[in-house]
Amino acid sequence: MSEITRDQLMAYADGQLPEPEHAAMEAFLAANPDAAADVALHQRQSDAIRTLFGPVGAEAVPARLKPRRLAAEMARRRTRNWGWVAAAVVLVGLGLGAGWIARPLFDARPASQLLIADAVNAHAVYVAENRHAVEVGSDDSEHLSGWLSNRLDTRLRMPDLATEGFTLVGGRLLPGEPHAGGRAAQLMYENATSDRVTIYVTAALPDRAPGYEFASYDGAEVFYWANARITCTVVGTLPEEQMKTVASSIYRQLTEGDVNAGRPYRG
Repeated sequence: MSEITRDQLMAYADGQLPEPEHAAMEAFLAANPDAAADVALHQRQSDAIRTLFGPVGAEAVPARLKPRRLAAEMARRRTRNWGWVAAAVVLVGLGLGAGWIARPLFDARPASQLLIADAVNAHAVYVAENRHAVEVGSDDSEHLSGWLSNRLDTRLRMPDLATEGFTLVGGRLLPGEPHAGGRAAQLMYENATSDRVTIYVTAALPDRAPGYEFASYDGAEVFYWANARITCTVVGTLPEEQMKTVASSIYRQLTEGDVNAGRPYRG
């Protein structure tokens, strides 16, 4: 393996690199920590996606999504709008190609890492507080939801984590990264043994692209995701599997009904 390409790195991260090439790849990663970090990030994202969406893959396909029905519908649309479809395909292809060529092989510090760092720092500061852990307590959760939704300019529910053994302590407004709207909301939950989990939410990133990541950061377990409406980072020091259970419940509740995720909350 004379030169390592990005395709080979991604094949290794996905477990699809031919066995004879493993030794050369592992030597390359040992000598290139940036490349190793990029591969590890890709593997964490894949793990996050499998954890969240694996159960969905086992469900029966709805009739409206059957391949034969979709193919027939697509054929009808192509007949009516072939000129527009062709133009769109060309434009999308050009855009993706230009974006890939211009994209550096390894981003210095992606937006997700900045948001994760902010979320973990805020978690460390406020979970240690007793009297001032939150600005608005759970006894005024309706006001808390409306206030934070208006400040983030997007609808923000208060997830119900009773099944996971956690109750809402309250929340607060925090300064955030400029590229994520400049403001962040932190929600705090606590269980019967005083373990605390925080949820750090910002408005969507400018590209509104989806992203998923599980990570261990400064002694905390972290689950981050982004979609066209918000970014969310769940932080706690629970065992990994318990954190995944809690994070998955939060994900389902905060993304439920996000058909029009790009429409900001105006309540």
